Amino acid sequence: MKPMDSEMLREQGHIMVDFIADYYKNLEDSPQDFPVLSQVQPGYLRDILPDSAPDHPEPLKELLHDVSKKIIPGLTHWQSPSYFAYYASSTSVAGFLGEMLNAGLSVVGFTWLTSPAATELEVIVLDWLAKLLQLPDHFLSTGRGGGVIQGTGCEAVLVVVLAARDRIMKKAGKNSLSQLVVYASDQTHSSFRKACLIGGIHEENIRLLKTDSSTNYGMPPKSLEEAISSDLAKGFIPFFICATVGTTSSAAVDPLVPLGKIAKSYGIWMHVDAAYAGNACICPEFRKHIDGVENADSFNINAHKWLFANQTCSPLWVKDRYSLIDALKTNPEYLEYKVSKRDEVVNYKDWQISLSRRFRSLKLWMVLRLYGAENLRNFIRDHVNLAKNFEDYVAQDAHFEVVTTRYFSLVCFRLAPVDGDEDKCNERNRELLATVNSTGKIFISHTALSGKFILRFAVGAPLTEEKHVTEAWRIIQKHATEFIHNKKK
Repeated sequence: MKPMDSEMLREQGHIMVDFIADYYKNLEDSPQDFPVLSQVQPGYLRDILPDSAPDHPEPLKELLHDVSKKIIPGLTHWQSPSYFAYYASSTSVAGFLGEMLNAGLSVVGFTWLTSPAATELEVIVLDWLAKLLQLPDHFLSTGRGGGVIQGTGCEAVLVVVLAARDRIMKKAGKNSLSQLVVYASDQTHSSFRKACLIGGIHEENIRLLKTDSSTNYGMPPKSLEEAISSDLAKGFIPFFICATVGTTSSAAVDPLVPLGKIAKSYGIWMHVDAAYAGNACICPEFRKHIDGVENADSFNINAHKWLFANQTCSPLWVKDRYSLIDALKTNPEYLEYKVSKRDEVVNYKDWQISLSRRFRSLKLWMVLRLYGAENLRNFIRDHVNLAKNFEDYVAQDAHFEVVTTRYFSLVCFRLAPVDGDEDKCNERNRELLATVNSTGKIFISHTALSGKFILRFAVGAPLTEEKHVTEAWRIIQKHATEFIHNKKK
């Protein structure tokens, strides 16, 4: 037996593709066999798998039988058409084929030399995507900026925090770390705090500015300006602002135009985390939500969330690539090779944390080519329209209320309070969430806004159609009606 054999790959690859295609078909045709939220108990798998690895090969057929009977029951089916939790992990045939090709070629493109095509395709594809998003020219590879595909938005925010930190410390001195201050809203993704702590920023210097319903949970520019002025008066050094377009809790949008002007006036690095909603900005009608990005130093989306590029694919653009490179570059002798000019080639190892990197641009290239921009826009529009349908269902039921303004494909809603009792209202919504998810027929998630327990309905799975949204509302409404009726007894 050889670990790589072209004929074995051909034979078993066909079997695997059939297995995966059947999985997707069965998600649609036999949803009763695939509870969206896994119903297993912790530790279930240890009881049904052997204690040690096999000494001799086992047939693929036997392994796939175990996948069907032992692994799939322990999956939460993110690709189910009735998955409405968190934000989607979007897949597509093109994205899958790109992943397959990536795995088959298995190149490691940490420098241009190690696979020139891997580097050059990434540069080109991210310029394509930047143009679809109508990003400023300084984010293109033809200037001082450029794009790089990180694994996730968490990695993207980490590398730009490090770049901004090093940039300011060159001016303020190596001993200034304890004085550095960062700003974000209290709705900013938790990865921002983690990135700051990894970067050595003191936790007490992380300013999370309070938001409320008056700004639909967007960051208030006045609060930012006041916080910066206060910190400067105390001798702190403001150096980083993280603005979000499409927060995780409620898809809130921070106002980039005024925030960008503040950042520019104080010389502060502004990063825009548009992991979810940034994808929608390839549609002209949603592009307004990133107006002001011209004053940002970096911008990030997760193409695996809503651009059908499969996990993981997180494009990041920076205004000044040298800030990133200077913070992250390493030049061991075993990676040295001669180039005539500094900018002659891109070495992406100096744009990220790890050395090794996958050929992720392949799948993004395939998604853009096999669907085309207009189809991608229409996929996104369909999801937004489905979310609007759900929002209409909620608004028409007096027992429920829509909590925040819907900008994209996320609806935040809840059972409305009775007699203004918010504590009981929170308890009722917790119980409704648990009851609905325990059916296995749909999966929704929750958040908290201004102390209120909020239900989230996020459309984004590629198989979702109007009938799935209608059925999801029927299930929610049915259990809510039973719940309200029982409470009255």
